[in-house]
Amino acid sequence: MIAFEEALRRVLAETRSVEDVVLLRVGDALGRVLSAPVMAAFNVPNHDNSAMDGYAVNCGDLSARESTTLTVVADLPAGARLEQPLGAGEAIRIMTGAPIPPGCDCVVMQELAHRVDDRVTIPPGRVPGENIRPAGEDIRAGSVVLPKGCRLRPAHLGLLTSLGFAGVEVFRKPVVALLSTGDEVVEAGEPLLPGQVYDSNRTALRAALLALGVEVMDLGLVRDDREAIARALALGGARADAVISTGGVSVGDHDLVKEVLQDQGAIHFWQVAMKPGKPQAYGQLGNARFFGLPGNPVSGLTVFLLIVRPALLRMMGALDEPPRRMRASFRGTLNKKHNRMDFLRGVARFDESGVWVETTGPQGSGILTSLARANVLIVLPEEPVRLTDGDDVTIQWIEHD
Repeated sequence: MIAFEEALRRVLAETRSVEDVVLLRVGDALGRVLSAPVMAAFNVPNHDNSAMDGYAVNCGDLSARESTTLTVVADLPAGARLEQPLGAGEAIRIMTGAPIPPGCDCVVMQELAHRVDDRVTIPPGRVPGENIRPAGEDIRAGSVVLPKGCRLRPAHLGLLTSLGFAGVEVFRKPVVALLSTGDEVVEAGEPLLPGQVYDSNRTALRAALLALGVEVMDLGLVRDDREAIARALALGGARADAVISTGGVSVGDHDLVKEVLQDQGAIHFWQVAMKPGKPQAYGQLGNARFFGLPGNPVSGLTVFLLIVRPALLRMMGALDEPPRRMRASFRGTLNKKHNRMDFLRGVARFDESGVWVETTGPQGSGILTSLARANVLIVLPEEPVRLTDGDDVTIQWIEHD
């Protein structure tokens, strides 16, 4: 059994990014990963422009001690342009976003100006550059706008469009084969006999995979039969970039997945000093990475969030995303006696005193409501810990992609 941090380090070290690249329309690239950095071909904005509605003037025409009255010679809306330089004693009515006319070095906001007909009075105190957004203020031509490995969010797509990109090159989606194992597991909709459970693992993991942005190859529910498991794993290993199974990786007589994996591929390590989720198996299955998750629903999904998800992000070509952790004040009491790293399901809230957290109730690995109600995991170290009300703890926000 190895420590959680060592397990995560080894899984990430053994995971490689897909290499194939596809060209997509920018509007279709949400959630995809850039295969190369994006460079700006021009300044954004590409011209000096007004930061607000007001009057474009030359500060050389203004008095430093008293108001100055100027003649308004033109109106300049956004999208229009004036080529005629501003003359002495003149001002131009200008709208937000409009290019700064030649000869102007200041925009006086309209609330400070007093206009009567074609005359506008400007108060003293104006300075060059006031209320002007210079060309390149947001982006300089030739600069890296988005790095390789960036997962594209809505703002990224808007940014690409603002730079004139109609298409963008991204890594292809990894294919992840998913299967559940166990004679006690049945599909939803079938009659549930004593001793049986519905296959919540595959439903939850499939949803997590789709939210992450990979292509799911659903291998279904496989019974505790060596040949059936061997066929499913062989199919996944041949066609997918990664294979995820749930169940069959412990030490019971019917835990066959680990045995079949030893025959068809390789096990790099199994069993991790964490709770929930000690029974795990990681290895290689043909060209595919293999992730064997526990059969208990809380254990399987927790291990996915903490270990498999970061590995799949790396397989997608995405930049590593450090876990979103912070400190919070614990509410309640708890006595942790074991020597495994513990990930309690909790609810964190903010109030005037700061951030506080409490568990979602009973923490058994079969109690799926403990995870469904949670927005964080309370991260406890390997050694025994006794918590009382008000103690500081580390929390990790649950990622929903």
